[in-house]
Amino acid sequence: MVEAEGSRLRFVACGTVNPRTDGSMAERLKDLHDALAAVLKEHRPEEAAVEETFLNKNPGSTLKLGHARGVVLLAPALFGLDVAEYSAKSVKQSVVGTGNATKDQIGMMVRTLLPGCNPPSDDAADALAVAICHGHLAGTKRSWSAGGVQAAGGAR
Repeated sequence: MVEAEGSRLRFVACGTVNPRTDGSMAERLKDLHDALAAVLKEHRPEEAAVEETFLNKNPGSTLKLGHARGVVLLAPALFGLDVAEYSAKSVKQSVVGTGNATKDQIGMMVRTLLPGCNPPSDDAADALAVAICHGHLAGTKRSWSAGGVQAAGGAR
């Protein structure tokens, strides 16, 4: 999570959700939903952003990712939030300056752009990168229309 005010971004929080591995698909999706709902309830963001799905070579993995992504899109929508979606290339360009950035480059730039944050994993850094991308792009759109303070949440 980041807070965006104009072009300034401030680190709020980050982490990962780790649903149980031994439950059914429905139980694991519920775990994901419940964890996201708790974060949304605690931090009360005004907007959310999600990275678009990439196609995986394994159809089974792609389908499972699609189920989880559906929950990730639904949870903030149930809280009345607009949910923006960005391609991985757009996120990388926004944060690093190139659409072919590596995980290491993303992590380094996330820590540079959000002083005080130390993402515990590549997934947390990627989620913050989505939030940064949204903060920059949505902030530009808001500047054109009216401006204001918004909080952007990244989910990956």
